[in-house]
Amino acid sequence: MNLNRYKYTSLALAICFGLTACGGSGDDVPEPKPEEKVYPSFTDIKASGGDTTTFDASESGHGFSTPAPNLSAVSLEHHLEGDLSFETAFTTAPNVEHPELDGLGPVFNNTDCNSCHQRDGRNSTPLVPAGQERMKLGSEAGLFLRISMAPAEVCTQGTAANDYCAPIPVPNFGGQLFHRGVLKARSDWQDNMFGGQADVYLSYETKEMTYPDGSSITLKQPLFAVENPYDAPGETLTSANVTSDLLQDDVLMGWRNGMPVFGLGLLEAIPEADILALVDENDADGDKISGRANLVFDAIKARAGDAHPVSLGRFGWKANTPSVRVQSLGALRGDIGITNPLFPDESVVGTALHDSYLARTGYVDTGEGVNGEPEASAEFSDSVVFYAETLAVPARRNVGDANVREGARLFEQVNCTGCHKASFVTKSSGDIGGAPMIDALKGQTIYPFTDMLLHDMGEELADGRADFLADGNEWRTRSLWGIGLTQTVNPLAGFLHDGRAATLEEAILWHGGEGENSRVAFMELTKAERDQVIAFLMSL
Repeated sequence: MNLNRYKYTSLALAICFGLTACGGSGDDVPEPKPEEKVYPSFTDIKASGGDTTTFDASESGHGFSTPAPNLSAVSLEHHLEGDLSFETAFTTAPNVEHPELDGLGPVFNNTDCNSCHQRDGRNSTPLVPAGQERMKLGSEAGLFLRISMAPAEVCTQGTAANDYCAPIPVPNFGGQLFHRGVLKARSDWQDNMFGGQADVYLSYETKEMTYPDGSSITLKQPLFAVENPYDAPGETLTSANVTSDLLQDDVLMGWRNGMPVFGLGLLEAIPEADILALVDENDADGDKISGRANLVFDAIKARAGDAHPVSLGRFGWKANTPSVRVQSLGALRGDIGITNPLFPDESVVGTALHDSYLARTGYVDTGEGVNGEPEASAEFSDSVVFYAETLAVPARRNVGDANVREGARLFEQVNCTGCHKASFVTKSSGDIGGAPMIDALKGQTIYPFTDMLLHDMGEELADGRADFLADGNEWRTRSLWGIGLTQTVNPLAGFLHDGRAATLEEAILWHGGEGENSRVAFMELTKAERDQVIAFLMSL
């Protein structure tokens, strides 16, 4: 036996088996290909607002304040007029030298639009000074409290008989708590100069949240205390005998933060049918996300004599207003106390505070001008509305960055898109806010990342207040376009309806209810992957 030949033959067979894995061809075995990643269609989109997108606002402190670049010369002039109106600060009536500026209050939250929408973005989150447990809200506060009475039963269909399911005003107070006032707003004004309906105090409580990888983060939640109401000065919830209408057990309260005001005309121009097509109230697809439409009273339809003045809610934290016009002029009358053609009566008209204020000050601040017209003219009101309708949407940034692209994929993977729908196409004709839509808003493919619907976001975010068809746990999906510039525009801005989240990561971690599965999926990502999701959001 030739042992050498045997050894060589064995070696050749071993090499053959090793190289061909018994394939017999002698060809190299191809390496298994890694699974190909599929990126969402919105990954590389830059023009979030279609032709209304501005590419000149990147990393700018005025990134939300640019007029849409496709406005006509006439529209641009109207927009710039609105810019001045938006920043107008009002004064106590009468103002002899500048009567066009008077009418503030008599109770209010701020003196101009910009104070709640700083640089057309979010307001600053109030911070309790070091060494103090709480702070009293004053002129620096851009957030306030909505108030209403607890309804006897859930309202499911709005009719004239039930006031279209509108929140029930608190007797002698209304639907919004005004923590500021003009000099003599209160009957005890010598002791409470410039006091509003009541004093509001803010404090925070914190909690720790731990990721599966062991890292943790501290979350804060704002708390409020309401004291010293005008109808029972000095009274608090802990008083021996609580008599104020405001401090009764069946009064509901909830924080509201100022929102960005760019891109609003585009959101109003989304066809109603496209929004309603996303409604999944009974979760037919089983993804544990429902989505409901809020149907709300429409002051424009009511003024036009519509027998059923109800429209789809699009704006506000609970989608409780149907149009930019209703939202803007409602805030002008509510937040500032300036009557206007759509809302010609003071928001506190008929209350004990308003009646005594008029008598005490000689009826010089009735909410009407010298000829009986509202405090804000039609021209002023129209310009404010048009300004909010025609602000440009900032372009996305860093879309080619590998981490941003991965973040887009993960954003979809954890189903954030279940509520934050990426895109819509605006309608090509029709009205918005009761007026013909301008050409600049027509037929635009936009990427706001919202479905415009209500979602139950869990008990920790709930304020318990129903608002038309929205219940106490439901909030409208916030648009995400421009969100990465939020703290460039205002470094002290926060996120969510009460500003509790200082970062986008914190905002995600507060998601519960229909957002619970996405929050858990986000938490189960690696630290690097979580950072990629945030990088994507910062690119918007």
